[in-house]
Amino acid sequence: MIGTSLSHYQITAALGAGGMGEVWRATDEKLGREVALKLLPEDFASDPDRHARFEREAKVLASLNHANIATLHALEHLDGQHVLVMELVEGEGLDEVIARGPVPIDEALPMALQIAEALEAAHEAGIVHRDLKPANIRIRTDGTVKVLDFGLAKEWEADGGNSSLSISPTMTKNATAAGVILGTAAYMSP
Repeated sequence: MIGTSLSHYQITAALGAGGMGEVWRATDEKLGREVALKLLPEDFASDPDRHARFEREAKVLASLNHANIATLHALEHLDGQHVLVMELVEGEGLDEVIARGPVPIDEALPMALQIAEALEAAHEAGIVHRDLKPANIRIRTDGTVKVLDFGLAKEWEADGGNSSLSISPTMTKNATAAGVILGTAAYMSP
């Protein structure tokens, strides 16, 4: 894909892949900026549940506006591909930082505070991330922390009522059935 174009987005590098798609670095040639493109894999595009989950991820991100949450610029259908156009977050993943060894407390506390502020903003909007882990957190060179990948997020009602599965931003009734495990097991609460 590197070197190819999707409409006015020129793909320049691979950034990663996950359960819901591949993420690529691209240049938005209309606006002259670097972006991240999350593409729904072709085999998922024909699956109505996966397609709905992808669109719901976009709606969740669009509802969040916080300095510590990566911004969604657009949901596009380009050249037969379903695409989320997102803020490109330069820097390293928290997983990479942790792999180097213990993080000094004077560095860890500001990171933890920013992660908590991002989650607080999401929770105030009625959204639970459900896949928070070091690989879904990036730290920019200026120290700003960004929480990424709301692909497993779930909407809930703040009044404590039961939220309808039909409004879940990521799941259909079948995908949230008892016994279904979502997220990364090593980072789930007990």
